[in-house]
Amino acid sequence: MTPDIRLLIVPLPDFALLPFGAFLDKLRFSADDEDYSQQRHCSWTLAGLTGEPVVSSSGAAVQVSAIDDQLRLADFDYLVLFGSRNAQASAALAPAYRRLLQRAAREGVKLVGIDNAAFLLAACGLLNGHKVVVHWRHAAEFRASYPQLQVVPDQLYCIDGTRATCAGGTAAIDLAVALLSQACGRARALKGLADMLVDETRDSCHALRSLETGAGQPRPVQRALALMRDHMGASLSVEQLASQLGISRRQLDRQFNASHGMSAKAWWLEMRLQQVRWRLLNSSHSLAQIADEVGLGDASYLGKCVRRRFGCTASELRPL
Repeated sequence: MTPDIRLLIVPLPDFALLPFGAFLDKLRFSADDEDYSQQRHCSWTLAGLTGEPVVSSSGAAVQVSAIDDQLRLADFDYLVLFGSRNAQASAALAPAYRRLLQRAAREGVKLVGIDNAAFLLAACGLLNGHKVVVHWRHAAEFRASYPQLQVVPDQLYCIDGTRATCAGGTAAIDLAVALLSQACGRARALKGLADMLVDETRDSCHALRSLETGAGQPRPVQRALALMRDHMGASLSVEQLASQLGISRRQLDRQFNASHGMSAKAWWLEMRLQQVRWRLLNSSHSLAQIADEVGLGDASYLGKCVRRRFGCTASELRPL
């Protein structure tokens, strides 16, 4: 029998195992009746640019069974990329992967970017005109790198015509269910969730409770924290933020002082500086670009803020 959906799976070097394994296991459970693991209703092929194993970010290696030059792309409905742990590293792979991805797009294969693979698709010019979902930790970096693209905030995944993007992690299960539902029907798409110890699939707009750092705090504080995270790189003042919440700046500061021991402006700066620290540890981007991403103006001001908060220069925070 011909499978209802055929996928070409391409893990990039330093890919994360969690979304990769979650996505593949969801395919496996839906591919056959019972738990026989035969590729009947859906099929997949692991591929790479060479026949060498692809090493994940945890050090575990995956052996691919097909290489670029041997692929007959017309045999697949989707090409699914699993991005590198480092977003910048994913984008840097564009020269190596561009020919394969552009060829797939020309032949009508739908392109899917999971985790930081969205950076590679964007670097290849293959997300133009499409909505994009990226991991919340990389959203500001993506917007700064590709300002012409529309990033959809607070979503697990987005299927937009011939392109799909996913934030990664366990959201890969939810994306797999959505793709399988379109091809195989909802019942088969949901098959095996109990075996995976997953209670239910989540909608693309599912709000992560784990991001609600203000849980148990006043509602305006919770909403302010979400707005601060979503507008980290924007020139939005605390007064404008308070206005969006329907309260005064003084009321917002009073609630932040009660819950966090500091003003809303001070907390927003702390949130930005923690993101700066993470970016310095996990990328080689310039201070100017990082400053722009987090709304700290320029490299000079970023450097002053880093020294005042962490007691060292921004360069000293970078790994050797």
